[in-house]
Amino acid sequence: MAVTSGMGIMRLAPEARLSGATIGAGCIWLAGQVADDSSLDTEGQTADILAQIDALLAEAGTDKRALLSVTIVLTDIKEAPAMNRAWDRWLDPAHKPARMTIQAPLVDRAWRVEITGVALAPPP
Repeated sequence: MAVTSGMGIMRLAPEARLSGATIGAGCIWLAGQVADDSSLDTEGQTADILAQIDALLAEAGTDKRALLSVTIVLTDIKEAPAMNRAWDRWLDPAHKPARMTIQAPLVDRAWRVEITGVALAPPP
């Protein structure tokens, strides 16, 4: 579901505290996405999140090739190889976004990965 404000900002997948993505000023800002199934391992959670990102970008009228930058938060940086296995399967090698990966605690201890990013919005 998309909600458009009078300011020309479109909000996708609105929830109680946030929107899954916000579109305005020619860009799409993705909220921090976490796995729907927190029982998965790091690789599985990453694949789950990347599928969510695909869905949000499709709802916005684009795809992962439009990603400009991505920030990945891992609760344990030693899990980077597992995260990268899912990332590498998903990534379009001709359209790699800038990327940063950091370690930090997440709100829910079951979450191992959170991913956010910015993509170029399609022309109106």
